[in-house]
Amino acid sequence: MKRQENITYLVVWGLLFASPLLSLYIRTISDSGVTFDWTEIFIVWRKFAVYLVLFLVHNFLIAPLLVQRHRRLTYFSIVAVVIAVFTIYQCSSRPTPPNDPPMAMSRPAMPIDEDFDRPMPHHAPPPPPIVGENDILGIAVLILMFGANLGIKIWFRSRDDRRRLEQLERENLEQQLEYLRYQISPHFFMNTLNNIHALVEIDPAKAQETILELSKMMRFVLYEGNKQGVPLSKEMEFIRTYVKLMQLRYTDKVRITLNLPQAMPDAQIPPLLLITFIENAFKHGVSYQHESFIEVQVQVEAGSLCFLCRNSKADASKKEKGGVGLANVRKRLDLLYQHGYALHISDNADVYSVELRLPLKP
Repeated sequence: MKRQENITYLVVWGLLFASPLLSLYIRTISDSGVTFDWTEIFIVWRKFAVYLVLFLVHNFLIAPLLVQRHRRLTYFSIVAVVIAVFTIYQCSSRPTPPNDPPMAMSRPAMPIDEDFDRPMPHHAPPPPPIVGENDILGIAVLILMFGANLGIKIWFRSRDDRRRLEQLERENLEQQLEYLRYQISPHFFMNTLNNIHALVEIDPAKAQETILELSKMMRFVLYEGNKQGVPLSKEMEFIRTYVKLMQLRYTDKVRITLNLPQAMPDAQIPPLLLITFIENAFKHGVSYQHESFIEVQVQVEAGSLCFLCRNSKADASKKEKGGVGLANVRKRLDLLYQHGYALHISDNADVYSVELRLPLKP
């Protein structure tokens, strides 16, 4: 980024030094009586050279005191000294007026006062001021040059800091998402293996079938779970397999309804994002003493995914609080979508429902 800043200064000063050449060239074209005189160019360049030297001193030695080290008092003190030295240089290098010719030859006759018949007094011209208009203009140009140099350096530095901050935020985001994924995967497989263990005692044949289904799910988690996004069709197939596996465990007293879209757009969704809500429904919504239900519905509307999960509340789960799964999925939603999603959780006496709407990424 330092290179871009130096290129900016090089372009500005190049245009500044080229301006008298261009001005004199235009004058020679428009007026045939004007000749191209390098002496006039060198006089202007000599004045520019003084400002260039002061600019280089300010840019490489003085400005870093304020921009990088934040030493305000030192910076303004040195700038004041530089301006004072420049003012002295301006006044001392001012061209002196030509010497007056001898008094006898050049002084005109003094006017005569006709009323009193005596010569009127001769008034000498006032002495030149210590600091003239050109000196004040030069000081103003110097201050504006220092201010512009300082503003450009602060802008480039703030842009670099902003880019570094964005890079750190992206790295932190990836680390947090990776950490959350590593938490979700063991939590999911722990519940699934518990289901298989129950099926081994109930129906060994179905347990073998379930192991095959579990292998598909493990393949999805291992090869797709570490990606930023997966096709919506694969995520829906993963949910369908999980619900199918869970249905093998429960009796008809648990009414499980799964409604997924038949035609899905070519869009992506973060992997293992919705399964946490479904896991939570099976964990807290199934009662072995009373009839219970679990409803899962997914719809795609106008580039958004609408997810609804409702479940009855078992007596034991009415006193339990949400586990690490729901906390992690909230963090993932905040990190991935910030304010671009809508999550509404309704925890009533007998029904627990989750409504989630999030944009689909192409």
